[in-house]
Amino acid sequence: MEILKRHYIILACSILIFWSCSPKINTTEMKNNQNNPMLCDVETGVCEMPNDPGGFEDNVFTTAQSKSIKIIYFTDPICSSCWGVEPQLRKLKLEYGNNIEIEYHMGGLLPDWSYNNGGISEPSDVARHWDEASLHYNMPIDGDLWLEDPLHSSYPPSIAFKAAQLQDEEKAILFLRKIREYVFLQKKNITKWEHIESAAKDVGLVISQLKEDFIGRANNLFYQDLELSKKMKVRGFPTFFIVNKEDEQEYIYGCRQYDDFERIIRKLAPESLKLQYDTSSTFLFDKFSTLTSKEYSELSGMERQKSESYLEKLCQQNVLERLVTKNGNLYFKKAE
Repeated sequence: MEILKRHYIILACSILIFWSCSPKINTTEMKNNQNNPMLCDVETGVCEMPNDPGGFEDNVFTTAQSKSIKIIYFTDPICSSCWGVEPQLRKLKLEYGNNIEIEYHMGGLLPDWSYNNGGISEPSDVARHWDEASLHYNMPIDGDLWLEDPLHSSYPPSIAFKAAQLQDEEKAILFLRKIREYVFLQKKNITKWEHIESAAKDVGLVISQLKEDFIGRANNLFYQDLELSKKMKVRGFPTFFIVNKEDEQEYIYGCRQYDDFERIIRKLAPESLKLQYDTSSTFLFDKFSTLTSKEYSELSGMERQKSESYLEKLCQQNVLERLVTKNGNLYFKKAE
């Protein structure tokens, strides 16, 4: 109860005022320092929580019902490894969307910086770490956010996602994607309401309802997610619990290759049919409004460097536009 009370106090402060602080992480301790969840291990693909609760607890899964497979996904809006796994998840939805349902839960990666005692004093090390993660995952991430307008917590955007879920599950997923693009590519501090509101408008959410739920009901839902993550002993993000209708269970911990997801789905639901989909740029940009070069490569089957050259060619032909960042571009259809 004391931990829960402390979280509520942090949350109240987050809602009333949006402030920023200056973290510093010693990058030489990246793998061993469990005091700062922002230092995701790029090799394991995990953004680790400071207090490791140990192994995974049994008998807390909810069995798949509407489809053959349920994936219980614990994530966080500012988790760089979660951004790194976006191409795999998008392909999974295209090939096995008829067989899987994905249940999104927020994990609370960064309550605040107060509990970190690993020599944290300035944000430059976090900026460098995000730039390193960008290179490793081959996904554009601009770490300069931590130099220009660092976030104090991941709780406000997480609560905003829960508020979006109250309106529309599909729009909530689009909203999560949008605020990730804001934070990783556009260096926007997504704890600020102006950016939450902008992302919500972009995906068609009702802003007045979102704000009411952000202040009210969504807080409860967020803390239910935190409690569920404790029961399931989630150690970091991304974490995927995968269960079939017979309550057989597997999990994927960290950013993994597409084959790892497919192997488990085939194991738990061997009857699952792999859908063939149109790999053309026209179809993919109709299906997903924005794509990185890595995502286009993963979804189209085109080799990585060729995919980037092809997307640039489509920009020159005025078919696509791009958002240019120092670590890669985001592509989208040209407005008519």
